[in-house]
Amino acid sequence: MSTEPALKIAFSPCPNDTFVFDAWAHGRVPGAPALDVTFADIDITNGMAERGEFDVLKVSYAVLPWVLDEYALLPCGGALGRGCGPLVLTREAGVDLTGRTVAVPSEKSTAYLLFRLWAADVVPGGVGEVVVMPFHEIMPAVRDGKVDAGLVIHEARFTYQDYDLHCLADMGQHWEATTGLPIPLGAIIAKRSLGPDTLRRLADSARASVRLAWDDPEASRPYVREHAQEMDPTVADRHIGLYVNEFTADLGEDGYAAVRGLLTRAAAEGLVPALSRDALSFDH
Repeated sequence: MSTEPALKIAFSPCPNDTFVFDAWAHGRVPGAPALDVTFADIDITNGMAERGEFDVLKVSYAVLPWVLDEYALLPCGGALGRGCGPLVLTREAGVDLTGRTVAVPSEKSTAYLLFRLWAADVVPGGVGEVVVMPFHEIMPAVRDGKVDAGLVIHEARFTYQDYDLHCLADMGQHWEATTGLPIPLGAIIAKRSLGPDTLRRLADSARASVRLAWDDPEASRPYVREHAQEMDPTVADRHIGLYVNEFTADLGEDGYAAVRGLLTRAAAEGLVPALSRDALSFDH
């Protein structure tokens, strides 16, 4: 039995993360390091990364400019895709957001960066106050008139009609139309101090865990169901189908181009610090 200490990892309880990490977390990936798993929403893990907590974290791509000195981006295990962007929801169709209050799940999220880039193009007068709240509170707040609009993520794109809300705009559609690139959402990062060899081993383990989940989707169902709270199983399956794709197995050229494109545009708008040329590599 290995005496290697378990790596401390934090990722969300969302179906795409539990699906991806199920095999690894339960010791079914040969040669993979053991994991000590903590579940936390993305805004929490972003803060953990900024404070240098945990060995491995699932974070928003938007937080990378603040953490890449201490953490390396792994080329797999995260969430990018097409047709899966955040939505801006309102109670009535066709609302002009100029000067309006908008609820967002985090100001250090890809969703927020995509929203600000969209607003810079289509809300010339600028939105009003931005209010940060947990993402599961956003749709009720819009429905109840506490805010004028809400930026939603994850399974909310499948369920917002249940709140009698309207989709004012799809941030992903805007991003894809203006760049042709996939939407970078969630990244897997690991401490650079672990060393290049361990970082590559982590990447191999994440990739193997994804492929095992694809090979036997039923094996992950108990783990997904346990942590998906009250999510309908059909919605959970759609969630996995949307957010776990070829970019989860390997970022590839388009994935890296999407990440750099998002952060370069966001830096030009003054939303994030500029990245160095080699910031996305293992050993810059």
